[in-house]
Amino acid sequence: MSPSLRRSANLSVLVSAFAYTALTFGALTAPTPAEARSNAPFYTAELAEPAAERTVIAGGVAWTCADTTCIAPKGSSRPLRICRELQRDLGEVKSFTTKGEALEAARLAKCNG
Repeated sequence: MSPSLRRSANLSVLVSAFAYTALTFGALTAPTPAEARSNAPFYTAELAEPAAERTVIAGGVAWTCADTTCIAPKGSSRPLRICRELQRDLGEVKSFTTKGEALEAARLAKCNG
């Protein structure tokens, strides 16, 4: 075998190994549909008055507000506690949902109480 043939064979093996590694790494790091869904807000709150600030930390989570709607990722406290903290910082909460499930009326009253 001539030296130039060995060199091109080694180069093709190296290129193949690199391509395989890149494809495998890409498949492992690509988000799955379940991960993509988890990017949706965990908490959603509707306020009685528009929020004075666009972002606020309440209940240990960072809230992003636009007009009267605020959203946040999952926190480590119970939803009622997070709702109360948000109410203290931003005022009356008209509705509060956790993962799409609305806080019942009695608990919402405690949140605002």
